[in-house]
Amino acid sequence: MANANTLSVVIPQLLAQGLQALRQMAIMPNYVNRGYESLAGDKGSTIDVPIPSAITAQQVSPSYVPPDDTGVVPTKVSIALDQWWEAPFFLSDKDLIEAMNGIIPMQASEAVKSLANKVDADILALYKQTFSASGTPGVTPFGTDTSEFLTADQLINDTLTPADPRFVVMNSRAKANALGLRAFQDTSYRGDTQGIIKGQIGEKLGAVWFMDQNVPSHTAGTWNGAGTTTGTNAAGATTVNLTGGTGSILAGDIFTIAGDDQQYVCVTPTGTAPTTAMTIYPGLKKAASSSEVVTVLGASDTYRVNMLFHRDAFALATRPFSGADPMGLGTYMSAVDPISGLTLRLEVSRQHKRTRFAYDILYGVKCVRPEFACRMVGE
Repeated sequence: MANANTLSVVIPQLLAQGLQALRQMAIMPNYVNRGYESLAGDKGSTIDVPIPSAITAQQVSPSYVPPDDTGVVPTKVSIALDQWWEAPFFLSDKDLIEAMNGIIPMQASEAVKSLANKVDADILALYKQTFSASGTPGVTPFGTDTSEFLTADQLINDTLTPADPRFVVMNSRAKANALGLRAFQDTSYRGDTQGIIKGQIGEKLGAVWFMDQNVPSHTAGTWNGAGTTTGTNAAGATTVNLTGGTGSILAGDIFTIAGDDQQYVCVTPTGTAPTTAMTIYPGLKKAASSSEVVTVLGASDTYRVNMLFHRDAFALATRPFSGADPMGLGTYMSAVDPISGLTLRLEVSRQHKRTRFAYDILYGVKCVRPEFACRMVGE
C-alpha cells in the first residue's frame, strides 16, 4: 500500500506528464491577456479589468482661471473565476507500482489534454461577442490570396486596435491554403524560408499566425431577407426593433442594416421565430428608421470562425486554489506550466483496491475589447 513518501514520488511524475500535454494542446492561452492573475482564489472570485476612457485633446488658453477639465471615468470588465473543471482517472495497485517504477500511464496525458482543450475552447467561444467579419461563409480563407486577412486588418485598424501584438488563429484548412500562397512561401515575400522548412507561417503581415484544431463553427440563425427594422432606432441605441422576418437571429450572429456600413453582433435576441427585437453591440452608428433591411451574415449557414485579434481582445485568469484541504485528508500537488501558464492541481485519493487521480483547474475567460478582434469566416 502506497504511503505519503511513495505518493510524493508518483505525483510529480504524473503532473510532469500532464504538463507536457498542456504544452502540446493549450494554444490560445499563450496569446490572450494574462495580466490579471497573481493571488490565490476560490470559485466565484472576480477580477476587475480596467478599460480606459477616451480623452479629447483641447487647445491651451493661458488664463488666471483654470479650465473645467472633464473627469476621467474609466470602465471595467469583471472576469469571474467560475469555471472549475476536473479530469479524473484511476490506477489499480499494479498500475500504481508501475508508475512508481517510471512507467507513466498515457491516461494521465489524456486527462490533462481534456482540461487544456476545455480552456482553449472556452477562449475561442468568446468570438460570439465580436462584431466584425471578413470572408465568405462556407469558403475556406486564403484560397487565392490574403484578402480575408487584409480586410480583417483594415476593420480592426478602423477601431483603433493597437498594432502589436496581433494574432491569427485558423483551422487546418485555412492553414493549408495559407501555406500555398506565395506571400508565405517565397523568400522575397517572407524574408525567410521557415514556412517551407518547418511548415509554420510565424509572424507575417503584422501578425503571428498559428493553427488551432479547436477553432469553432458558428451556425447562424434563419432570418430571411424580408426582415426590416421598425419604429425609431436612434443613433447609439443598443436595442433594435424588427418586423417582417420569418426566421430567427441568434446570439453571436453578425448583421448589417441597409444604409449603414457598420457591422453589428446580436447579443440577446427577443423571440425565436420571428425575432422581434435584439440587444446589439456596438450601439447604432446611425439612426435606423422603419423598413431598413436587416441582413444576417451566413443566414441558415454554418461557417468556421478563424480570427485576427489583438492580445487584449480576450482575457484569461487562472489561479491556484486557496485553503485547499484544510483538514489534511488528501494528497495534493500544484504546478504552473511555464509555457502556457495554466495552473493545475493533482489530487490523489484512495478507494477500494485502486487510487483516484484527478487533475483540476480554476479559471475564467472574458471578451474584454470586442473591437480588437475580427472573424475571418470560412470552412
